[in-house]
Amino acid sequence: MSSYSRLSFIFIIVFLTLGCAKQNNIYENHKINFKEDVFILLALDGQQRSKYKTSAFYFEELFKVSNNENYLKQAISSSFKSKDYENMEKLSLVALKKFSKSDEYFTQQLVISMISLNKLDEALDISLELLKKYPTSVNYEIVANGYYVKKDFSNAARYFESSYSINKNEKTLMLLTTILYSYLNQKDVALAYLETYLQTNGCSSLVCDKLMLVYQEQGNIDGMLSILSKMHNKYKQDPNLEKTVLLVENIIVSLLEKKDIKKAIRFLEKNKTDEVKLLNLYYQNGQLKKALTLTRKLYKKTKSAELLGRIAMIEFELANDKKKVLKHVIANFELALSSGINNASFQNYYGYLLIDYDINIKKGISLVKQALEKAPKNLAYLDSLAWGYYKQGKCDEAISIMAKVIEVTGLKDTELKLHWDKINNCKGNK
Repeated sequence: MSSYSRLSFIFIIVFLTLGCAKQNNIYENHKINFKEDVFILLALDGQQRSKYKTSAFYFEELFKVSNNENYLKQAISSSFKSKDYENMEKLSLVALKKFSKSDEYFTQQLVISMISLNKLDEALDISLELLKKYPTSVNYEIVANGYYVKKDFSNAARYFESSYSINKNEKTLMLLTTILYSYLNQKDVALAYLETYLQTNGCSSLVCDKLMLVYQEQGNIDGMLSILSKMHNKYKQDPNLEKTVLLVENIIVSLLEKKDIKKAIRFLEKNKTDEVKLLNLYYQNGQLKKALTLTRKLYKKTKSAELLGRIAMIEFELANDKKKVLKHVIANFELALSSGINNASFQNYYGYLLIDYDINIKKGISLVKQALEKAPKNLAYLDSLAWGYYKQGKCDEAISIMAKVIEVTGLKDTELKLHWDKINNCKGNK
């Protein structure tokens, strides 16, 4: 409802009420009730539109008309929300004189207003007296806040600790552990509080997020994985948090990769949410049979040319009789590269096969050169090119390229040593 509509609605009620009252000749006798009704509407309208200063004014007027304690509480609350702390202080003092049975509540409001007005010493004195009379967790926290604003962090922590011992509330715990960790350098104590809460109450967002930050700062991968695992188990129960679950899983896998790639693989195998990532981990870990099975499965789903190229590479690597699968592997590479995919790894791998098995050396060299355009310093690609020139009998070119490769790699690799020995003994053009 627009502002105009709200006010129109209020004035219609005023008009109708006033008209009815005059018609029945009772308005003068019910003037106070009528005024209270209208002011209630105006006060509530102010709250609804977040016009808290207006709301505070009408609630204060309502209190003056009715002497109703609840109106005064609403006026104080709206003054706080409008950041009119002077009015909040004034109203709290009025309330303390009139409503002694609610002195705890109104003293709390007074202290809050005084802290906001930077009357710190006076606020602290009043809050300590309040605590003696009412030793509740809220009052311990009010005292703690007073000390915190004064930057007396030792006393702030002491009173937050007392509050937390009573209420076991995670918000109080956050305040306490922040002071311990960030201001008093009592990091182990703060961590112990957080971990104890976690063991007792489970993974709340506040506590788990805080622990994640602490573990991240400490480089504690096991701690981070423990928290993430708890988050993952919790979020999986809510179908609306699917994206959050995937994000958590990605972080878990990323951390596991650093620690133990096999655990990362087992995690993805169990949860079955990121098969592409799982495939990459199979490759990294040399689990080629699993990689081939998953690649074929994904190719059936997507018909991706890149996956066809990967199938060709893995099939060749796994084959005991390389020549037996060569025709099928070549066919897969042709399909993959003819689709327009521009993959340097495929170009080099296929090109090398064409060279090494003397199938089409010229085409093989052309493919390897295409790969080198993308990665001109790749030693494996340079080795393939040198081997192609050797096969063509271009000894000088082959030796020049291979010498640069060996200078970097040495002769530990068996295949590189074989190539170097043959190329180094090259006698001229064939």
